[in-house]
Amino acid sequence: MPGVQRMKVANERHSKSITQRGRASIGSRHPKRKKPPFVFVVCGSAIFHIIQSIRLGG
Repeated sequence: MPGVQRMKVANERHSKSITQRGRASIGSRHPKRKKPPFVFVVCGSAIFHIIQSIRLGG
């Protein structure tokens, strides 16, 4: 059965691409993005909460 041997070879050839799926290097597609610092997020959220509570009168 030559078809079985060909299928086995094709499966082995493509198995690496299946296991490596989703593991792109960091710089391959997107430039390095800088995330906002944690303190900025916390302070921004606190300021928003204070403004919201003043507007609601509470």
